[in-house]
Amino acid sequence: MDGASLLQFVVAGLKNGSIYALVALGFTIVYASTNVINFAQGEFYMLGGMLGVFALSALGLPLMVAVPAAVLATACIGALVELLFVRPRKDAEPMPLIIITVGVSMLLASLARHLFGSDELPLPPFTQGPSLSFGGAAIELQTLWIWGLTIAAVIALTVLYNRTRLGLAMRACMQNREAARLMGIDTAWVVMMSFALAAMLGALAGVAVTPLTQTRFDIGTGIAIKGFAAAVLGGLGNPLAAVAGGLVLGLAESLSIAVLSTVVLGSSTYKDVIAIAVLLLVLFLRPQGLFSRTSREKA
Repeated sequence: MDGASLLQFVVAGLKNGSIYALVALGFTIVYASTNVINFAQGEFYMLGGMLGVFALSALGLPLMVAVPAAVLATACIGALVELLFVRPRKDAEPMPLIIITVGVSMLLASLARHLFGSDELPLPPFTQGPSLSFGGAAIELQTLWIWGLTIAAVIALTVLYNRTRLGLAMRACMQNREAARLMGIDTAWVVMMSFALAAMLGALAGVAVTPLTQTRFDIGTGIAIKGFAAAVLGGLGNPLAAVAGGLVLGLAESLSIAVLSTVVLGSSTYKDVIAIAVLLLVLFLRPQGLFSRTSREKA
């Protein structure tokens, strides 16, 4: 394998890793505020693409209006999921709440199938034009959008956590939700905003990648597994670690395929297996994650 081919696999790994990072951020934000794994996160990803296509084709909105509209609409759906399905059982143990999120995931996928159909739906690229060439590797313009939006999301989250009252309240809930409530923080509002923010990040990933892959009502489960694996790989509850976990998982997948392609035909079919294998290895060998914090910080 020559250098250009290897670089192409690296580009693909960073592209996929950025998507996994955004989905993983949604997992870790909800987990940090509730200690619950939100398995509806994959459906938020699906809804981002689906609603983007709907806003563009059915409502006739310009692409650059349809995209943020889809993201904001999905954020509202995320808030409603918390309000209607999670909050009534807020005092339950984590396991029933996890099962509720699985049920919500199935409900959202079923609704999407009935509303938007079962066919794959396309979305045009955000920027038209030929791919760029770098070191012999082709980089699609939409990939640059994916990288840029991921960087922007990380910067926005950093500002949110360190410069806003909501962010400080979210960090307090990460440390101890009961103590935060006793200090006068409206923890119910924080949890609802955590779900909305997680949905927004999932939708951002979904609408950004749809021009490259198209979208369909049943894509949520696969990306949820990848995002959860990335969150566990980095360390659940740590947003920056989730980003690192997503990038590491994306590169691990892509480079593993690069190695397997030299010895195994159809090596791309092992892509999902690699993600699950990484998840199992981390759970067995380092369940706290590769980049978990060794000490808690003060909010």
